[in-house]
Amino acid sequence: MEEYLQVGVISSTHGIKGEVNVYPTTDDVNRFKLLKQVTIDTGKEQLILEIERLKFFKKFVILKFKGIDNINDVEQYRNCPLLVTRTEAVPLEEGEYFVADLIGLRVFTEEGQEFGVLKDVLKTGANDVYAVDSADHGEVLLPATRQCIKEIDIASGKMTIHLMNGLI
Repeated sequence: MEEYLQVGVISSTHGIKGEVNVYPTTDDVNRFKLLKQVTIDTGKEQLILEIERLKFFKKFVILKFKGIDNINDVEQYRNCPLLVTRTEAVPLEEGEYFVADLIGLRVFTEEGQEFGVLKDVLKTGANDVYAVDSADHGEVLLPATRQCIKEIDIASGKMTIHLMNGLI
């Protein structure tokens, strides 16, 4: 399991006083109101930055980090992901999972036959769609519904599916 979970990506600077526009990658953007700090992954290092203030604007969260008061100091973090630890993550309801925990699950049919590996989770209006890389069928898109997804066991790294007619 991943130690950190991504909650957003810094897309650009906002003004000249060190604020950034963050594109949220979490289901609930209001979770930013509860954050006191975030970890920025620069690709070379991870920095913990304290959030001084935040506001919402259209599809973005605008963050100001404590001690960063200039556009030149924050410009270097453009396109960097914002991470939180699992202890800072929003508690999940029963039947909910972090996408980071789903990616890489081995997928099996109800009959126990290995089907493939979960490669991506696509967000759609009605329900999520799981993209499974199958050696026999290529990429297969499975609706994340109870009719199709029978069991998810994060601890064992396994998902059991019911192959409905027309999926492959």
